[in-house]
Amino acid sequence: MSSEWKEVLLGDLISVKHGFAFKSEYFCDEPTPYQLVTPGNFAIGGGFQLGKAKYYSGPVPDGYILHKDNVVVTMTDLSRAADTLGYAAVIPKTEGTVWLHNQRVGLVEVNPNAPVISSYLHYMMRSRDYRHQVVSSATGSTVKHTAPSRICEFKFKLPSVPEQAGIAATLRALDERISLLRETNATLEAIAQALFKSWFVDFEPVRAKQEGREPEGMDADTAALFPDSFEESELGLVPKGWSTCSIYDLASYINGAAYKAFEPNSEGRGYPIIKIAELKSGVTSQTAYSDVVMPEKYFIDTGEILFSWSGNPDTSLDTFVWHHGPAWLNQHIFRVIPIADDERSFVLQTLKHLRPVFAELARNKQTTGLGHVTVADLKRLHVVRPSKVAFDFFSSKVSPVHARIFENQMQAQTFSTLRDTLLPRLISGQLRLPEAEAMLKEAAA
Repeated sequence: MSSEWKEVLLGDLISVKHGFAFKSEYFCDEPTPYQLVTPGNFAIGGGFQLGKAKYYSGPVPDGYILHKDNVVVTMTDLSRAADTLGYAAVIPKTEGTVWLHNQRVGLVEVNPNAPVISSYLHYMMRSRDYRHQVVSSATGSTVKHTAPSRICEFKFKLPSVPEQAGIAATLRALDERISLLRETNATLEAIAQALFKSWFVDFEPVRAKQEGREPEGMDADTAALFPDSFEESELGLVPKGWSTCSIYDLASYINGAAYKAFEPNSEGRGYPIIKIAELKSGVTSQTAYSDVVMPEKYFIDTGEILFSWSGNPDTSLDTFVWHHGPAWLNQHIFRVIPIADDERSFVLQTLKHLRPVFAELARNKQTTGLGHVTVADLKRLHVVRPSKVAFDFFSSKVSPVHARIFENQMQAQTFSTLRDTLLPRLISGQLRLPEAEAMLKEAAA
C-alpha cells in the first residue's frame, strides 16, 4: 500500500555526477566506436533514443565511459520549452558502441546501502511531480539548466525494494516492446530504401541488362519491366522510355496555418495542433489544441504524409506518416497528397531518400540555427519518373512494407500511451501491480 511507503529525499539516495567537456576538435561525422551521450539522446517524456550520433575520435579520460543500464539525466535543454530537461534514460547495450559521459548529462549514482534500485529511479525520474520540480527550479531563459543540488532536493514516497523491482519490470516490459517495434521498423525502412535506391537511383536492373547480365535477385518477368539501355535527359543518363519531373509535380503540398490562427488552448478542446515537436514525439501534455473553425485543408487524419520543411536542417527536416488521430496542421509542415493514389509509396520513398538533399538546401539558407526548403526548391529539384509498369511493381512490393511500418507505429503508440498512463499511477501508489500487469496483458493480446 502507498500509505506504507516512506517519504525520502532523493539526495539521501543518490548523487549526480557531471559529464566531461569533450573537445569539439575531436568530433567527427564518420562513425567511430565512441559516441557522446547528449541531451538529444533523451526522448520527450524520458527514455533513450538512438539516431542522434555525435561521434568522437579523441582521448577519453578515466571515469567517463558509460555502461549498459547506467541511469543518466539531462542537465541542459536547448529548447525554450525545456522538453527533456531533467528526464532520465538508461544507457542501452549496442554492439560496437562505447557511450561517453558528456557535459550537460548527469550520471545518477546510487549511494552505498541506499534502499533503492536504479531501474526504479529511472522511472521515478520520468514522473510528473519530479519533472515539475526540476523545470520550475531551472535557471536560464533561452537555454534551461538544472543542477545536481536541485535534482537531489526532490522528495517522494519510496516503496519497498521488491515493489520497486515489480514496478520497474512492468514499465520496462512496455519500453522493450516499443523498442522492438521501432527496431523492426528501422529494418523495414532500410529494405524499402534499398529497393528504391537500386531501381530508381542506381538503376541496377537496367545496367545489368545493358551489360547482358541477369539483374540480381530478379526473375525474368520482373527484369522485363526494366529497359535495357539509357538515354540522355536533363539529369544525365536515365533508363530509356522513363522521364523526369520535379518533386513538386509528384504531389500537392499544402502548408499548415499560422499557429495564432488556431487560437490555441491548453484545455484539450477540439483537435491537437501539430507542430514539428508532435511529429517527433506525438501528442503530449505540452500539445496545444484548437476548437476554432478552420479551412478543411488544414485538417489531417491518420496515415497522411507530412513533410517538415523548416527548422534545424539536421534534426527537424524530415518526412513522416502521421499515425495519431485527427488534428490541425501548423505552418512549417507540408501536408503531402500524391497526385495518384497508386504512386503514394514512390512519393513517400522519394521524399525520404532526398532528406540529405533537403538538409543541404536548408543549410544554405540557414539563419539563427534555422533553415528551410521552399516551394521554389521543390520545383527546381528533379527526379526520375519510371514507367507505369515499374511504378506499379514497386508499389506492389513496397506498399505492404509501408503498411507494416504503419501498423508497428500504431502498436508502439498504444504501448507508449499505456506506459505514460501507468507510470504516474504506479510511482504514486495509486495503482497496484496486479492491476497494471493485467492491463499490460490486455494490451499485448
